[in-house]
Amino acid sequence: MRVLVIGGSGFLGTELIRQAAMAGHATAATYATRPGTTSHATWCSLDLRDPGRVDAVMAEVGADFVVNASSGNADWAVTAQGPVRLAMAAAKYGSRLVHVSSDAVFSGARVHYDESCLPDPVTPYGAAETGILLVHPQAVVARTSLIIGDGGSVHERVVHELAAGTRDGVLFTDDIRCPVHVADLAAALLELAAGDAAGVHHLAGPEPVSRHELGILVARRDGLDASRLPTGLRAHSTLPGALDVRLDSRATQRKLRTSLRGAHQFCTTPA
Repeated sequence: MRVLVIGGSGFLGTELIRQAAMAGHATAATYATRPGTTSHATWCSLDLRDPGRVDAVMAEVGADFVVNASSGNADWAVTAQGPVRLAMAAAKYGSRLVHVSSDAVFSGARVHYDESCLPDPVTPYGAAETGILLVHPQAVVARTSLIIGDGGSVHERVVHELAAGTRDGVLFTDDIRCPVHVADLAAALLELAAGDAAGVHHLAGPEPVSRHELGILVARRDGLDASRLPTGLRAHSTLPGALDVRLDSRATQRKLRTSLRGAHQFCTTPA
């Protein structure tokens, strides 16, 4: 099988490439600014805002399935329009597509969300989902949550810097998510890509925790002084987005061989 990872130089993309290569897939990956450091993929530059380049990369790679792990943050052209453009190209060339979405598609008004819940985003993250499934009905939209690794994620770096006193800031006690380990997430995404699933799926851990609770788990795992982690309330900040969003992934988990572990489970061993 030939795999194309969009956003291969990122945190999730790097793990997707590693697992795809280990499974024996011929792997290509894209980057926006510079290629990743792994030699397990053929690298292609790609700007999702450029329709001609999207079409050219899809034609050149000839992927059996594509996993879109890119992130444009608040850039509407990348986060909202780019994935729809990619879905159109995937449909044109007969490639399966798994688009990695986020719990940021929800406002938090109802707290608990399963796959049947419609997006009500307060950021651009929810805009792409409907368009993707309209132009490529066989695509998978995989919503996930806060992605953690064995020391390489943004949240883990923040915990280390706060514990060391080299960073200003706090860990919110009212910002609740269902963290997932990057290795579990990548395995589940590749499993969905290689199968015949379609539509919306949730891929988050089973355990809701606050940013501060997660920080304590990471600190204890890594031998840091968790008492040094400052706390605060996101409700008192100016940051946009929901406070409490808990993805219910049970329906998707029942279809998968991959087990999506909770934070207490994947933070029990040192990095």
